[in-house]
Amino acid sequence: MAILLSEAAAREIKTIIQQQGLPEAETRLRVGVKGGGCSGFSYMLDLTEEPKGEADEEMEAHGVKILCDMKSYLYLNGVEIDFKDEVMGRGFVFKN
Repeated sequence: MAILLSEAAAREIKTIIQQQGLPEAETRLRVGVKGGGCSGFSYMLDLTEEPKGEADEEMEAHGVKILCDMKSYLYLNGVEIDFKDEVMGRGFVFKN
């Protein structure tokens, strides 16, 4: 399995990359989890131009390169990242 990215999420990420003037070919979406407090883990999303490190898994979905460190990948393997733009708000949604 892998980390899945919906078409809507990929479109939004590509839009953000263009708006921030980042180089499309080198920019990757870094996905991770961070332990924290009473609520357990928090999901993290970041855009980076850093290449894949030794401790990273790299995958691609809908033209977006995705990086995930090995520890986070244990928790995120099979998760789908979607993007919702609704009346109640907009943002990325993680579906396990």
